Amino acid sequence: MSTTLPPSSSGTATQEPREATDAPDAPTSREATETPEARPETEPGLGADARTAPWGTDPYANALRNGHGPLFLRRSDGWLLPLEVERWCSDAGSADLSALHRCEGPVLDIGCGPGRLVAELSALGHRALGIDVSEAAVARTRRIGGSALLRSVFDPLPGEGRWGTVLLVDGNIGIGGDPAALLDRAADLLSPGGLLIAETSALDIDERVQVHLDDGRRRPAEKAAPGPADRPFPWARIGTPALLRYADACGWRPADQWSAEGRAFVSLRRPRPPVRDRSARTSSQRAESANSTPVISSQWER
Repeated sequence: MSTTLPPSSSGTATQEPREATDAPDAPTSREATETPEARPETEPGLGADARTAPWGTDPYANALRNGHGPLFLRRSDGWLLPLEVERWCSDAGSADLSALHRCEGPVLDIGCGPGRLVAELSALGHRALGIDVSEAAVARTRRIGGSALLRSVFDPLPGEGRWGTVLLVDGNIGIGGDPAALLDRAADLLSPGGLLIAETSALDIDERVQVHLDDGRRRPAEKAAPGPADRPFPWARIGTPALLRYADACGWRPADQWSAEGRAFVSLRRPRPPVRDRSARTSSQRAESANSTPVISSQWER
């Protein structure tokens, strides 16, 4: 589970991906050869930490390395949302499998976190790719046998318009704090008639807030000078009724909804036609999509 802020440059990770997993499209030659160290620190009008803040910072990275929390999203009023790091770092459970068994074709896991879903999808025979803005998350996904890229959902991505299923699980429907914009982006990524599987809040809620990561170890007054993890960022929490309202407004077709182990899920079919005017894409993005070819994971960026 990781937030991403549009727009941004793409990043890469250094650990080799799983060799046996296909994906719809190859990265460009530029993506495949550049490393994070070789890229500029900033883009015009964009701070160096804008893409990865705050999920690339210590509280989240440390939690993934340790395999457990505590880790919270903290609102400005002090309210805490516990993040289920232990579950994320475990094997896929029965609730996860209820979603994964519905996946169709190649699967893109947005905000893949430590990679349990990507690894399980690969074991089930799917071509699967995870994306995350946390280096620790991407590294762990690759360690357990999944393919993953250090990338924001709002960055140019391999296989745009060709993914069979897009996953927004573990609260990732909240990425960017704008569910409609995220649904719009998911429509761009999916093939015609493709499937979006999203996990929603068990509550009937539609909330957009500013939050920051908190490991709960120190009170605010005890903290040193604020760092990237202390910077607030937009997040959303929505229940199934709210997601269906957003989906209807964006032209998505409901496919299914279910619950498992106290978790709620919704699947939606990609709108026809896409909700966004694709002419707004940059010429480079159009060229990447037109020239892309199927690729095995050994050709992913290293």
